[in-house]
Amino acid sequence: MSVPLYQAKAELFRTLGHPVRIRVLELLQDGPKPVRDLLAAIDVEASNLSQQLAVLRRAGMVTSSREGALVMYALSTPDVADLLAAGRRILGAVLTDRDALLDELRSSGTQR
Repeated sequence: MSVPLYQAKAELFRTLGHPVRIRVLELLQDGPKPVRDLLAAIDVEASNLSQQLAVLRRAGMVTSSREGALVMYALSTPDVADLLAAGRRILGAVLTDRDALLDELRSSGTQR
């Protein structure tokens, strides 16, 4: 039995619902990186990073490969970077709207 599309989308967004996972995906936008570089850039324990990488692998958002002794991670598709960029644009719009609303509230308070 297949999963409805809306449920699959919800699972995708749940996967993105952890700051370490988002940070890993951001770091991988510049190209594949070894685990040691990810660990150096993210302030977490190695075991926590390993767990988060496993979640991203199971979700199909990253791939891993061995290069000698190094385990390299990469985005599975450029669409992951596009999704992160869309998130930044949405946040920018939301925050801009909030700033505009806040300015409006402040200015209307002085007109009383």
